[in-house]
Amino acid sequence: MFDVDDIHPLTGFLRDHKAHLERLRSTGKPEILTVNGRAKIVVQDASAYQEMMEVIDTIETEQIVRERIASAERGESGVPANEVLTDIRKILNIDGV
Repeated sequence: MFDVDDIHPLTGFLRDHKAHLERLRSTGKPEILTVNGRAKIVVQDASAYQEMMEVIDTIETEQIVRERIASAERGESGVPANEVLTDIRKILNIDGV
């Protein structure tokens, strides 16, 4: 989550961008930049962003698997296992697709 120390005016970011970029890199936490006192932009270190995207991909994959298991348990006509595995391999970028 954000705390008040993570909220800065855009003009301050532009004026002292090196300090902001160092803080983003060292903490891994995003900053909210404001324009006229209103939140407008979120900036984040690239490696922290990549880590967040990997977590999201994992959650999405898990959700797909859960939905398909629930569907099979309800007796709904499902997707053949080889198609499920092919989908999972594509999502996870695993060779052998």
